[in-house]
Amino acid sequence: MTTQNLLVELFVEELPPKALKKLGDSFAATLAEQLRAMGLVTTESVVTAYASPRRLAAHISHVLLKGADKAVQQKLMPVAVGLDPAGNPTQALIKKLSALGADVSDPAQAVAALKRAPDGKAEALFYDSLVTGATLDSGLQKALDEALAKLPIPKVMSYQLETDCELPGWSSVNFVRPAHGLVALHGSTVVPIKVLGLKAGNSTRGHRFEAKKDVVVLKNADSYAAALLNDGAVIASFAERRAEIVRQLTAAAAKVGGGVRAIEDEALLDEVTALVERPNVLVCEFEKEFLAVPQECLILTMKANQKYFPLLDAAGKLTNKFLVVSNISPSDASAVISGNERVVRPRLADAKFFFDQDRKKTLMSRVEGLGKVVYHNKLGTQGERMKRVYEIASKIANALDSKLVANAQRAAELAKTDLLTDMVGEFPELQGIMGGYYARHDGLGDEVANAIEDHYKPRFAGDELPRNTVGMVVALADKLETLVGMFGIGNLPTGDKDPFALRRHALGVIRILGEKNLPLSLSDLLSQAALPAFGDKITDATPALTDFIYDRLAGSLREQGYSAQEVDAVLALRPQRLGEVAQRLVAVRAFAALPEAAALAAANKRISNILKKAQEVDAHVSDVLLKETAEKNLYAALKDVVPQANKQFEAGDYTASLKTLAALRAPVDAFFDGVMVNAEEMDLRLNRQGLLKSLHDAMNRVADLSRLAS
Repeated sequence: MTTQNLLVELFVEELPPKALKKLGDSFAATLAEQLRAMGLVTTESVVTAYASPRRLAAHISHVLLKGADKAVQQKLMPVAVGLDPAGNPTQALIKKLSALGADVSDPAQAVAALKRAPDGKAEALFYDSLVTGATLDSGLQKALDEALAKLPIPKVMSYQLETDCELPGWSSVNFVRPAHGLVALHGSTVVPIKVLGLKAGNSTRGHRFEAKKDVVVLKNADSYAAALLNDGAVIASFAERRAEIVRQLTAAAAKVGGGVRAIEDEALLDEVTALVERPNVLVCEFEKEFLAVPQECLILTMKANQKYFPLLDAAGKLTNKFLVVSNISPSDASAVISGNERVVRPRLADAKFFFDQDRKKTLMSRVEGLGKVVYHNKLGTQGERMKRVYEIASKIANALDSKLVANAQRAAELAKTDLLTDMVGEFPELQGIMGGYYARHDGLGDEVANAIEDHYKPRFAGDELPRNTVGMVVALADKLETLVGMFGIGNLPTGDKDPFALRRHALGVIRILGEKNLPLSLSDLLSQAALPAFGDKITDATPALTDFIYDRLAGSLREQGYSAQEVDAVLALRPQRLGEVAQRLVAVRAFAALPEAAALAAANKRISNILKKAQEVDAHVSDVLLKETAEKNLYAALKDVVPQANKQFEAGDYTASLKTLAALRAPVDAFFDGVMVNAEEMDLRLNRQGLLKSLHDAMNRVADLSRLAS
């Protein structure tokens, strides 16, 4: 069948830049998906998405003018319902056939055309028909309507249609932005579709200021990108425009020299790509005196407020030059450069003013003000919260090293005070960071300053951990206070909603304890964080919080490549030292590869089931009550192997410990082949259960090996 390439473009006013890429991808994907469902595209079809500040478009290759007709078989009803005892059609069957458009003028002939086939326990009637394939005109209309309906738009606007539209006057429509043009070309033929009061044509508009022609006429679907570039001064492809910006940023940085590079920020790059139609990167600069302000402040204000790309030197230090991605390319760019330099100067001056003003007050002088800032209506103020973090940090520091306590307390007391500064008030993203700068200015030393700066870490997946032990102590205390407090008032995450980032806090606790291998018990930490720090403000939710943390740990380990069985086996024992979890997993994986592993895992599962059914079993064995050779041999093997395995376990060599225990396979197999555990004599039964309990305890110190049984 003959195919042509299809081009659809919706020309609109400036789209939301942070959403543009998603809008473009969704528009193209839904169009193609709908056309595919109607049989209007072939298996060879390729979809290309276009998105610029003022347009969403899609180019789809190998599109049919009409879809193929389809043979459809439809179940009507059971034979007993559709035919009477004489085999004549019932009124229900005639009504059903009539509704499907079948010819029922001759009922007997209509019934003869039906098929009978088994359907479960009964027999049913089936009707075969030929469904006419969709035409491109009707199919594209439906596909476009669906593509617009499915756009990921959080909020639409209502606007009146233009006077030259199909429905002029007071008619209005709803869309993310006012739409002004629609293109639909199948090859060189306009497809007569309509949307948002617009009729499809073959022309669009280019760059607001630099297009060679006011109206860009498209010869055919394949000329779209080239015509827009040549006549409209627009790079229609989001990906190509982004790549061009990256190329120009790199070239501009190289031109500046000295090894400088533009700051890397994928989100900023996407946003700037969505703001320009044909990028032109220019080098600008600001006064060097502003470099006395912490570079995080300057970088943030340039990126967030002005969408500029700061330039860093080879050491990662901010320079006084930055890059602007302009949407125009004048022969003399000096006015554009000076304009951007003039715009950024007040922003940097504000940052300098905030920094200078904040340093006039010490962090310690701000502590009292925390009592006036509400943290949560059930958990009190930031001042109350600070006291809880202070208490928790004191206990953690003392458990690690009493020498850490003083600095941990000081950092915990001051960690939230930068919330009261002008700089953090203007840029909330800088909380913690500014606290570190102000702490150094106050002469508190790097250990306390770094701890204040780092106590929010890790802020996101893959983020670095606090740099020093005091920082880890305060970070743990801060996260544990949040977790215990929120669980204690029942404020738990549900579905994808987690307003207090409890999942992130739990993963932060896991990473600090695990990656730093801190000698701290998780249960001790949770109990210390709950009482007496919170008093009667919360109810004890330690069991639920413990499950929550281990669930997060399990998910994290699976993402790292460990199997569900391996993770389940290790975490079933709820190891308290999270730093040991990785070693245990390595040991379990090595054990599972041994030829003895499957049999021992199955035996462990069998032993677990036996012990669950028994009353409380004491891991005690009497030599006198060992009657069978197999149980004597197992007991002898236990006395020979277990001490060595325990010694290796205590030394932290979990892999060696499990490999040593693998030697028990033969005596364990022989025991189950030749010994009846639940003997009629009570003393023999209890002794054999005690032997199994001893075996079970020895085998499952590293992990619950029964979880490895298939």
